[in-house]
Amino acid sequence: MATLMVRSTDNKELRKISLPDEVFGVPRHDQMIYEAVRQYRNTARAGTHDTKNRKDVSGGGKKPWKQKHTGRARHGSTRSPLWRHGGTVHGPSPRSYAFALPRKVRQGALCSALSEKLRAQKLLALDALEMTEPKTSALAKLLRGSLGLPQRVLLVHHEAGRNLELAARNNPRVTLVRPLALHVYDVLAHDTVVATEAALSQIADLMSRTRARAEKRAASAGGAR
Repeated sequence: MATLMVRSTDNKELRKISLPDEVFGVPRHDQMIYEAVRQYRNTARAGTHDTKNRKDVSGGGKKPWKQKHTGRARHGSTRSPLWRHGGTVHGPSPRSYAFALPRKVRQGALCSALSEKLRAQKLLALDALEMTEPKTSALAKLLRGSLGLPQRVLLVHHEAGRNLELAARNNPRVTLVRPLALHVYDVLAHDTVVATEAALSQIADLMSRTRARAEKRAASAGGAR
């Protein structure tokens, strides 16, 4: 099993904890990560783009000239795409870009990303993380000074208090999420992942239980055949 040192907010080593290999010891899987990130970004798209085709633009109800004997090309409406101020051909229309992704792929991508952070020593475990006052400067001083993390940081907290939420909200380099809301996009978008020991335990427990249920369903389906 993988091991990780638990530290205090003063960056002092406290103890080592064991992390399950099925969550934090997964090989890198670029295809799963790509699909999970694409699904996340597509779901965030508004899809409100729209253009007017020839039935939506105003005017053009009258035939501009008669069909024959004018020496000009035949036209039935001045709102044809061939005309200025006419409708748009094959333009975008409102749509949803979201698509479903299997749970196994989503969780596999998350486990792969977390395992990469652990191997790169970019996963930091804290015994606890609490703020006595809701100040962005105090949290920035803690991360940059005590922990030595000047870059983008993802905080994973099992039960973040109001002070911590307010302190992290105004810092563009810090993102605070709960273990159940953790996504592979958040892990990849930040240089370092800082999680409490309880948050890591929740992540490992959730992934292990989900994997066990999937294996049980697969075994029951195989037995049914």
